[in-house]
Amino acid sequence: MTVTEQPQRIADHPADPAQPTPADQPVPVAGLVEARLAEAALTEPVKVLLKEALGESATRETSPIGRIYLESVAVTRFRGIGPRASLKLSPRPGVNLVVGRNGSGKSSIAEGIETAFTGVNMRWQGQHATRSSNWRNLHDTDGRPEIEVKLAIEGDASRSTLTRTWKGDDFDDSQAELKRPGHGRVPLDEVDWKQALRGFRPFLSYVDLDRMISGKPSEMYDAIATILGLGQLSAADGRLRQEAKALEDAEKTAKAELPGLKEALYALEDDERAVQALVAIDTAGTPDFETIEALVAGLPADTDDGLVAGLRSEADVQGPEMAQVHMAVDRLRRALADVEDLRGTGTEDALQRAELLDRAVTHNDRHPDAASCPVCGTDGMLDAAWAADATAQIAALRQEAEAAAGARSELRSAARAVQDLVHTPRRIPAALADPWRAWTACRTISDPEELAQRAHEAAATLADACAAVKENAVIELEKRDERWRRLVTRLAGWAEKARAMEADKPRLRDIKKASAWIKALAAELREQRMEGFADHSQRIWERLRQESNIDLKAVSLKGSEKATVRKLVMDVSVDGQEASALSVMSQGEQHSLALSLFLPRAAIADSPFGFIVIDDPVQSMDPAKVNGLAQVLHELGEHRQVVVFTHDTRLQRAFTSQDLPVTVFEVERAESSKVKVKPVTDAVRQALDDARALASTSGLPTAALTHVLPSLCRIALENAFLEAAWIRHHRSGAPEHALQDAIGGADKLMKVAALALFGDAKRTGDVYRELRTLCGPNAVELFRKCQDGAHPAGALITDPHRFVDGVEIMAQKARKPEVTP
Repeated sequence: MTVTEQPQRIADHPADPAQPTPADQPVPVAGLVEARLAEAALTEPVKVLLKEALGESATRETSPIGRIYLESVAVTRFRGIGPRASLKLSPRPGVNLVVGRNGSGKSSIAEGIETAFTGVNMRWQGQHATRSSNWRNLHDTDGRPEIEVKLAIEGDASRSTLTRTWKGDDFDDSQAELKRPGHGRVPLDEVDWKQALRGFRPFLSYVDLDRMISGKPSEMYDAIATILGLGQLSAADGRLRQEAKALEDAEKTAKAELPGLKEALYALEDDERAVQALVAIDTAGTPDFETIEALVAGLPADTDDGLVAGLRSEADVQGPEMAQVHMAVDRLRRALADVEDLRGTGTEDALQRAELLDRAVTHNDRHPDAASCPVCGTDGMLDAAWAADATAQIAALRQEAEAAAGARSELRSAARAVQDLVHTPRRIPAALADPWRAWTACRTISDPEELAQRAHEAAATLADACAAVKENAVIELEKRDERWRRLVTRLAGWAEKARAMEADKPRLRDIKKASAWIKALAAELREQRMEGFADHSQRIWERLRQESNIDLKAVSLKGSEKATVRKLVMDVSVDGQEASALSVMSQGEQHSLALSLFLPRAAIADSPFGFIVIDDPVQSMDPAKVNGLAQVLHELGEHRQVVVFTHDTRLQRAFTSQDLPVTVFEVERAESSKVKVKPVTDAVRQALDDARALASTSGLPTAALTHVLPSLCRIALENAFLEAAWIRHHRSGAPEHALQDAIGGADKLMKVAALALFGDAKRTGDVYRELRTLCGPNAVELFRKCQDGAHPAGALITDPHRFVDGVEIMAQKARKPEVTP
């Protein structure tokens, strides 16, 4: 079979109705909202509010990392894999099949990729604990499990490494870090993939297929609504509504306080100040805040705010709680007695000796070259044997001294408990300065016996002083015109709220306008994007249904994100009669429907993940649906790196029989969980294998050597150059559709080579020079012969095997990212 290059197929079939081309995919919301906001007929303050809200939500919702592709995954001591097993991929769009019998370790690799990114395995969620307890490999236990994923991130010149390791035996006891060029090592949680992993989850197992269609209606709604890319708008609207609610609550508070305030002022109507306050409050339009402020500030000089504040501070003063002080001091005294009882005993002596030896060992550790004793000066005493013996003595002595250590620990704890009772208020009345200073000084007393005595005395003195000061202050306040003063305090508090309310009215109006604009845009975009999503799902279903008599008529969302009743609606018909989707579909049809919902979700433009990992999608599918699945995966692979794990040989045959390009890896399992992954074929290898088989065939007609053989080698070079071009382009951070356009215009091998070598199809004049530098002096001749095979005269090839060998070397060098200029 001849495998042609995948990107060329895109150029040959741009109007394929089942293919979601970049132009068909919705534009990322951030850019679309920015454009719509620029042209919106809104006032500048409203636009500023929207930019602030959208900017903050964008920071939370989007990942700072460009599109990500898988370059390799290595799994060690995880699930069914013992020693390190590696799967090496080409980090670009394309379909990769990882095949092997059941139990070979395929799913362990698939689950390893998911676990590396998420730290969880959806396959085990909701299962009994015994199902997930054996997550570590049973054969290779000499070391910790580890999963290492090499990533190609858009715009990065070299690869990144995602590593997840485990410290303990619990599956949840793992940690992951990302090592990215120019960014160093950071914990995975700081990379901000959580939101993207929830919304654009790029992993799908056989169990997930069931969950996709058997979840709660609200969960199915949320799963689709999230990936429509409107999370940014929803978060922005939530922020605006939160601020609006705060302003509205403040307004309600001010209005709620007003009737009680006015009633209290009416009760003092014989006081001119109360009358003035009422008139100021009832001023038409906006209250007369200047008059109110004058009333608040115009108090008699002998009763200024400072004096009143001091009296109130004295009236509110709280001294030590003597019951707590008594308990804490009694505990301290008991602890002192316990320590005193042990003083001079063997346990106390053991503790002191242990501490002395511990300091000696520490000194020896810091000065390993000094063998003489620092106390007596004797040489040769402090050697390794002495240190080991001293360490043993320390352990024995500490065990003997446990009672003394416990008593000392309790003494320290009791002393801290007494000192913790000492508190200092923000404002200390002048009359209490001295007793409070004595109470505060207890925090600095280090001697426990002195602390017990002075704390009790200081607390009692301060408590009595506080009670006396409090009583005097209350009496003094009652002598003054406290009724008016309290009213003034209420008046001032209300006036502050009311003034803020009046000042915030324009902002509240703008916030409501901004929120209305976001809601209208979100509703419009939800409908538009859902239409595109539904169309994509229907196109996939048409490919997968094959001979099924069930039509998927529509997929829609009913309700909204805030609605209590919301669900995903799937309208189907059976032979023209309307029916409930899940009630009439077979298991295979339900899985096909789940794929129709999952694949558009994983391939949406907003997703930062350029890859999709699918485990066991073929089960319960009849042969016709398997052929349709191969077509769907091929079309998806034109814009995504698709990695499918399967033991079902029908899927590989479906790609082969339909002449669809695919890279195949085989997983083999030996004894003791030794798993090996080997490439079976890819586009470059397949073309070279076909060319080598042709070269080994005897009695070939001349045209086979002059035209067919160089054409096969040309296909190998084209695929190698296209792979290199993709990797170069991805590293540059340029838009992916730009490369597709460039490939579509590269109608000759020379232009494709220029794309690979320089990123510019116009630099064909530099290709030969670069090929000589990269592959040696014979590279240009080999390249020309591959071109000549397409011409009527063909290419003269005297040694077919040597020719194929040379092309293979050139292809392998050209496709390696590290040697691509």
